Amino acid sequence: MILEALGSAVLGLILAWAATHRLAHRLPARPLVYCTGVAGALFGDFVTHTALGPGTALLSLLGAAVIAVASLSLLLRPTGRLRRRSATA
Repeated sequence: MILEALGSAVLGLILAWAATHRLAHRLPARPLVYCTGVAGALFGDFVTHTALGPGTALLSLLGAAVIAVASLSLLLRPTGRLRRRSATA
């Protein structure tokens, strides 16, 4: 279980690094992104491991990846291309 948690944390770091590398202009500060990636991966591993039970390490890592990506996507800012319409009556 320790190796599974460590693998999930490393997976979260890798996903956070990929997000900062690809979408740096749309994300907040890097330490926040890295912490969010690791925390999301550990939480996803915990939820998946609790739901499926022991012996499902690959599925737990898949759950960790899904939750990490979902939590990282919450940090994205809009690109700024869309203009808001003013409410003139």
